[in-house]
Amino acid sequence: MADQRKSLLLRLSPDLHSAIERLAAAELRSVNAEIEILLREGLARRGQKLPDATPVRRGRPAKDG
Repeated sequence: MADQRKSLLLRLSPDLHSAIERLAAAELRSVNAEIEILLREGLARRGQKLPDATPVRRGRPAKDG
């Protein structure tokens, strides 16, 4: 199944990127995943609750049969 995610070029100040990297490392997430969580939290605080993100499936596909 094709990935339904949108790509986005985002320019950040080095200080902001470093802060996000530290948060992501502390939570064992990628910078991309941390940015998505921060955006979802910010939207929720403004009253825009989104459905939970579908987790990415990792690992080998299940064997048929």
